[in-house]
Amino acid sequence: MAVKGMNRRILRLALPSILANITVPLVGMADTAIAGHLGHASFIGGIAVGTMLFDLIYWNFGFLRVGTGGLAAQAYGRKDDSDAARIFLRGLVTSVLCALAVWILQWVVVQAAFLVIDCTRQVKELALTYFNIRIWAAPATLSMFVFKGWFIGMQDTVRPMAVDIFVNVANIAASLFLAVRTPLGFAGVAWGTVFAQYSGLALSIILLLSKYRHVFKGVGLRESMGGGRLSSFFRMNGNLFIRSVCIILVYIGFTTISARFGDELLAVGSILMKLLMIFSFFIDGFAYAGEALSGRYVGEMRYDCFKDAVRRIFVWGTSISVIFLFVYGIAGKYLLQLMTDERTVVELAMSYMPWLMLMPLLGCAAFIWDGVFVGATETKCIRNSMIYAMAGFFICYYAGAALLGVPVSGLVEGPVSVAGDGTFTVLREASLGIHVLCGAYFVHLIVRSAYMTLCYRSLVKKKFY
Repeated sequence: MAVKGMNRRILRLALPSILANITVPLVGMADTAIAGHLGHASFIGGIAVGTMLFDLIYWNFGFLRVGTGGLAAQAYGRKDDSDAARIFLRGLVTSVLCALAVWILQWVVVQAAFLVIDCTRQVKELALTYFNIRIWAAPATLSMFVFKGWFIGMQDTVRPMAVDIFVNVANIAASLFLAVRTPLGFAGVAWGTVFAQYSGLALSIILLLSKYRHVFKGVGLRESMGGGRLSSFFRMNGNLFIRSVCIILVYIGFTTISARFGDELLAVGSILMKLLMIFSFFIDGFAYAGEALSGRYVGEMRYDCFKDAVRRIFVWGTSISVIFLFVYGIAGKYLLQLMTDERTVVELAMSYMPWLMLMPLLGCAAFIWDGVFVGATETKCIRNSMIYAMAGFFICYYAGAALLGVPVSGLVEGPVSVAGDGTFTVLREASLGIHVLCGAYFVHLIVRSAYMTLCYRSLVKKKFY
């Protein structure tokens, strides 16, 4: 395939996903802004904690999108509409069962979460109010994971983009109206999210039937849930579930370790992760393209196109990484000032900016390999890479902390001292602790990238020879 043709195909898949990703933070910002105008700061805390609970729950079910996308892409490559339909129906049934499990286990999940989440009683009550309402959207939310993955597998990123943007806009509008214009108040923010999720599900169904109705002709639910492929479907998704759990443990580990070094350095760690997330919005678009195209060419058994797609996606991904290296290096302080007005936090964060500058270059391969391996449905390699990366993260942190004399348990007393004139001093152990933490995250990215790079040759042999 000509260079232009492949690049055009990659961009046609990547750009809609990037645009959809960029709209995601707007919902959180809008919900926070709405809560912030309801009369008390605790409303903001309630939204923050409630949203975090759902992040921790829904991240575990990312396999619904990822697993469906890889299998659908291969069915698309084989031009097997019936199998594509069966894959979708399996995913949809699984999403409904997962939603029922979330409903049944919600009390246990909340109680376990608040064993580690430390907040005031008022914030906890508000977070529970938010959670107990928004939990009713679980079937819609998890079902849309399947719709999104299936659309991407069918080489269509425009429809999931349309759904994402619609849901985000509907969420903002409904939450604003219900919280401000009705007696619901704070609860209106949660009900707005429920409304938006079910509206998004309805739109997903409409978009599915408008283009893909013919795919489902003659395919029944009983047929989709039977046969030997069902066990491989759940085995693959089991691998992806373990991967999701490992990602969450690294995220929780980074946050809880940061918290040991005081509020200022916790804020620094949180802001660095948020800035890295901006990069992930862009690189994820190319990872989705890698997922769709690698799955397609595995299905078509066209190694030449597969190799060309992987190579060009890496070129695009590396280019994005280099751009972000310069963005973080040149505009780092400005970005930090957009995130916080606290001068102390900004100045502290600047000393860790070199870590942030290098992370896109290392993270690029991890993100793109994830997409390629998902498309090829080589989920065992993805699972193992994340297990080893998680182990590398914690081993590196605790070994580095012990080597440099950083306390590995308990709170560090007086990590940052701020004088009346705004100047501050940082305890050596606290400063080193965050550097070691960033280094551990650095190692986690290297392990993910290196392991899947080593697995690539065996993937090619298994799928094409």
